[in-house]
Amino acid sequence: MQTQQQLPVDGGMPLAVRRYEPAGAPRASIVIGGAMGVRQSFYEPFAHWLAEQDLRVWTFDYRGSGDSRGDAPLRGFKADLFDWARDYEAVIDVAKAELPDDPLYLLGHSLGAQLPGFLQRPEQVDGLVSIAAGSGYWRENAPKLRRSILYFWFVLVPLVTRLWGYFPGRKLKKVGNLPRGVILQWRRWCLNPRYSVGAEGELALQSYGRVRFPVLALSITDDELMTLAGTESLVSLYAGAPSAVERIAPADVQARRIGHFGFFREQFSQSLWPSTVDKLHWLAALTAVQHANVPHTTA
Repeated sequence: MQTQQQLPVDGGMPLAVRRYEPAGAPRASIVIGGAMGVRQSFYEPFAHWLAEQDLRVWTFDYRGSGDSRGDAPLRGFKADLFDWARDYEAVIDVAKAELPDDPLYLLGHSLGAQLPGFLQRPEQVDGLVSIAAGSGYWRENAPKLRRSILYFWFVLVPLVTRLWGYFPGRKLKKVGNLPRGVILQWRRWCLNPRYSVGAEGELALQSYGRVRFPVLALSITDDELMTLAGTESLVSLYAGAPSAVERIAPADVQARRIGHFGFFREQFSQSLWPSTVDKLHWLAALTAVQHANVPHTTA
């Protein structure tokens, strides 16, 4: 069963959230963090499937995008990637409050695996499955993208963002419509070899360093945007977290192509999707080991 709600964030700004409820008692919560410019509706078939596996699933649109934009014009809309991280955490807060004694996992697609490094309460999370995500640093982009990306960052983005007051990606058929603060901050990240940590400095480094939940990154061999090097760079930012990188090739699932977005398409409901549950078991086992190794003290 799917329900929709408006979650107020930052003093009342409405965030569009969907909850997918299993038929029986849920055994864990899943929050899906979407990619840049991708609406939560894209993940709907996958979210329904996860709910059928006895998981309570949450999706959302970042402020200023998708259903969280409402009728507000993007010109002059105030939002950056730190705001989007707070949106993410607001959904996590609600999901954890509803099932406080059950595990809570993140499934982060691209940007959705980057922003958890800025969570203020990472202790609420029991693990992250990163899907087709990397640092975004331009030299670690896929080869075809790398040939055109400097024009994108140094010419197209500054020019059209100044003219429009936001990034009109839908008209340009690139990324999607994005608030000015989001696209310009993302530009700074993507031009820095250390990505978000390099662009934002010591506080960002400390924020990623507070993450202790395990991270499993799935790198797609035919990803047209991300490379293995980029994935490894992102994982390295979570320096204090147990982590692993797993490569997935189309041949592994008898497919011609997966790419950056294909994991969430229904054609993989009998192959890649069931493997996700196995990944959650891996995270759960690793989390249990972590907890077992924490020394107990008595007053």
